[in-house]
Amino acid sequence: MHDPFWPRVVAILLLAVAMTVTVIRLQKTGDLPEPPGLEQLTFPTDPLRMEQRRCQQMGESAAKDEKCLNVWAETRDRFLGKTPDPELPKKNEGQ
Repeated sequence: MHDPFWPRVVAILLLAVAMTVTVIRLQKTGDLPEPPGLEQLTFPTDPLRMEQRRCQQMGESAAKDEKCLNVWAETRDRFLGKTPDPELPKKNEGQ
């Protein structure tokens, strides 16, 4: 009985080579269209992300920085999908 495994492998390889040659030729002639939407691809700047980087660069001192603690709290809330709590009243330091 004839095993169809090797003819299938050869057919797949030939098809892959033919597709590769076609793509290379289309690129060289300039007939290959640009993928849609790449020219509109922009990444918005996130102020929270910039603050995260600043706190990361501060090292251990960031654990004592109030801004970094707030940034980490907001990051945690975003990750967990929580809405930020309204500002809590601050304690009077004299009491």
